[in-house]
Order: sequence, then structure tokens, then C-alpha cells
Amino acid sequence: MANIYEQGLGRNDANYVPLSPVAFLNRTAAVHPDRIAVIHGDLRRTWAETAERCRRLASALRKRGIGLGDTIAIMAPNIPEFLEASHGVPMVDAVLNSLNVRLDADAIAFILNHGEAKVLITDSSFADVIEKALEEAESRPLVVDIDDPLCEDGRLIGDLSYEDLLAEGDPDAVFSGPADEWQPIALNYTSGTTGDPKGVVYHHRGAYMNGLGNIITWAMPHFPVYLWTLPMFHCNGWCFPWTVTAMAGTHVCLRGLSAEAILGAIAEHEVTHLCGAPIVMTMMLSGDNALWDSITHPVKMMTAGAAPPAAVLERIEAKGLEITHVYGLTEVYGPATVCAWHPEWDMLSAQDKADKKARQGVTYVVQEAMMVADPETMEPVPADGETMGEIMMRGNITMSGYLKNPATTEKSFEGGWFHSGDLAVMHPDGYAQIKDRSKDIIISGGENISTIEVEGVLYRHPAVAEAAVVARPDEKWGETPCAFVTLRPGSEATEVEIIAFCRDNMAHFKCPKTIVFTELPKTSTGKIQKFVLREQAAAL
Repeated sequence: MANIYEQGLGRNDANYVPLSPVAFLNRTAAVHPDRIAVIHGDLRRTWAETAERCRRLASALRKRGIGLGDTIAIMAPNIPEFLEASHGVPMVDAVLNSLNVRLDADAIAFILNHGEAKVLITDSSFADVIEKALEEAESRPLVVDIDDPLCEDGRLIGDLSYEDLLAEGDPDAVFSGPADEWQPIALNYTSGTTGDPKGVVYHHRGAYMNGLGNIITWAMPHFPVYLWTLPMFHCNGWCFPWTVTAMAGTHVCLRGLSAEAILGAIAEHEVTHLCGAPIVMTMMLSGDNALWDSITHPVKMMTAGAAPPAAVLERIEAKGLEITHVYGLTEVYGPATVCAWHPEWDMLSAQDKADKKARQGVTYVVQEAMMVADPETMEPVPADGETMGEIMMRGNITMSGYLKNPATTEKSFEGGWFHSGDLAVMHPDGYAQIKDRSKDIIISGGENISTIEVEGVLYRHPAVAEAAVVARPDEKWGETPCAFVTLRPGSEATEVEIIAFCRDNMAHFKCPKTIVFTELPKTSTGKIQKFVLREQAAAL
């Protein structure tokens, strides 16, 4: 007997439209055309003006033969043109490949070749590295220069300017979403420490879902004022180009980061929301008290990118910011879990609240499931807060796969789950907490030592501004913890004092045996480059 719901209830144009964040721009421009969409220096553009520029970009690309599955690369800081590309490129079913602005020419050349970029939109400040990369390109893409008035040291190397390209486009062109929501919308390359980076492919459905997931997770209201401290190239800015657009917010652009620039922009524009790795919080904390005193309105900050030390969370919240801790990877569209807050935790001490908030937590509403499991047996670990396993996820905000890399894609999806490579424990309340990357765990005398745990203690020392712990080879123990520490300005501490502090606050076998005082090497997204530190530790 046929199922009664199979009779005459099929999918059609009236009841089904493929999901795509292109819809967010169309709606916001229609409903709130006169609201300010973009602030960049003295520049102000409304949503009507921004949408027109996005349509012009899409139309111009289409006239030049760009269409389904073509890759458009962009190399730019957080400026309006990047925001426009985030909307205009998907309008013509093309794929936006956001380049990490700190990559060298060899890495950029590899990405341009591997992604088969047809067009490269590049800010004039990156002329030197882009020229070198293009020399290694297998075929030269159309190079489009962004000539930003706020760029002080740029040089034009392209075939035409971005504004000239827009002038070719039709301001009244009409664009809907993709024919299939599984179509690729973005290509993001992982910043691998060994070998070539992997190209992570996002689809329209996932971008749409996580764009809304950010709103739900943050309880983001209409008309937020969002400061671009997070790089737009990093996981497509964690999908916030689409999130803020959906809420008819204002994108406040920043070419570069400093405590003065961030805190000044928050005060001047009454910024309500911003994102950033823990290094951004540390940078903000270095700002003068006068800058902090100029901020008199509520500000929410979302942090991820590295496990944030509880001490840093405690310090930044003491300044009045409300912090939301999320976790994710390039492969899951940026943030995919959140340390969802329970109101009863408000009664805890500041330190206990910070310890709670340092956990990676539970899934985003739009991600189907997460577990901490043994990667060999795929069995979940006990929820005892001690047994370590690998964080695994599945759901709609998981990548399509790695471009041109079916073997690695298959391995990363083994058992029907995405394998993150992050080692974590599951607490009795169902909240996950990362203990280390699988490659970072220290095995000393047969005992596992979590570098994140050791770093958490180091950050509680009053003189420590930043800390990173790696394994140092040891003849007796195999490996011992080696800590690289940056002191706060005006503070002093010795190796003996730091080690003694650790011994007073944790098991002795976990304490660093070596302390190195230095500036920490970081990626452009604020992650500490532990592979560099491991090399330095091995050479000590």
C-alpha cells in the first residue's frame, strides 16, 4: 500500500528554493535600503549602494565568461571589496577562494594553480608577493587591482582596477540563488604545517545554515554594528559576511589590527559585536585604560581559533565585554560548537565562570551532532572529564570535502563522522573540552601531558602575557614540557619563578622543565605556530 504522503505532494518552485546566503543580501537591500551597510574610514555606504555594487561585480564577471564552478581568488584585508566579493561571486555560481594574506609566494602560487583561479582580485598592498606568485602560475588569471585610498604602500599590477571591473557590470542585473544548494560557494585552504595545504570546499547550504547559526548562537539582534577584527579570509570570516548582512547590520572594516585601532573603533562606532582569536583579546588587553574608559556601551565578543586560557577570558570580561566561546575548524565553516551558557553559572566566582567558559561545549543548533570518541573503535569515551578521545562532528555545516583529494576526504569522513584531530574529554554535563591537538600532546615517561592544561596555569601567573608549551626531546623521559613565554610590558620573572609557580598549581610531572622568554610566532589568524616552537625546543 502506497504511503499517503507520496501522493501529489512533490517538490516544486512554489514550495522549494535551494538555500543560499545570496538571499540575505537581496532581502536586506529591499527592506532596509537606506541603512548603513559599510563603514571604512570616512566611507559610508548604504545597503542599496552595497547591493548595487555586488550586482555590478556579478554582472561584470558573467560578461567575462565566469560561471558555474569557476574559481575567483581574492587577496585583501578586511575592506568593503572583500565583503562585496563574498556576495557578488556566488551570485554567478562561481566559487570564492579567499587567500591567507600572510602566505608566501610559493603557497599562493600552489593555491592559484590547484584551485584553477580564473580571476584574482588583489589589494595593491600585496603587489610584491602576488607578482612572484603569478610568475609560478600555470596560467595567469585575470588580475584585478583594489586601489584602496586607505592603503599607504600599494602598487598596481593588474589588468584593470576593481572599479573599472564594476563599471562593466549592470546595476540592475537580477540574480537568484544556485540551482542546487550543494553547489560550491567557497574554497578555503587549510594552513597545514607540513606538505601542501588542502582545499576545503563549502556549499551554499552550509554557508546559509551557519550564517543563521551565528545569529541563533549569539542571539544577535537586528542592526548589529560588527567590527571586522577577524580576517575575512579565515573560513569566510566564520560566515559573518552573510550573518551580519542577514540582520541588516553595519560592517565596520579595519585594514590592520592594534589595540588602539580596535578599541578606538568600538568607541567611535558603538560597535556591538566582534570576533577574534585569543590573541586579539590579549592585544586588546594591552590597550591603555583611557581607551577602555571610552567604551561605555555593551559589547559582545566571540572567540575561537585556539583554546582560550581561562585567565584571559577572566581578564577581558572584567573589562566589561561579554564573551562567547565557540570552537570549530575550516572544515566545519568556522564555529560549529559553543560553550552554551547556563544562567545558574552566573553565581560562580569569576575564576570558576572563566573555567566553565573555556570549554568548547556543545554543537551549534545547525550542526547535527558531536562526540568525543576513540578514533580506532569509534566508541564514545566515558563522560568523566578525564578520558581523552578525538572530537568528531557530522551535519549540515561540514565541508563537501577536500578539492582534488578523494583519499584524504574519505579518511577524514571515516565511520560517517568528520575527524577533527583535536583531543578532548567529555564532561558529565555533555560539554566537550579540548586538551590538545593529537600532534601536540606530550608523552613524558609514559604519561600524557596536555599542553593546553600547562598553558592554562602559565596564563594565571601575573607576569605572563602569552604562553605556549611544546615537547622538548629528553634522554631520560623521552619528552618534557618546554614553555615559551611572553611577559607583560613592565613585568619581570625568572625561569625559576615561573617553574615554581607551576609546581605550586599542578602535578609536578606536568610542569615545564624549560622556560624560554620570547615573542611567539603566529599565523595570520592568531594561532601560535607550535611547529616553529618545536624546532626551537629541539635545538636548545
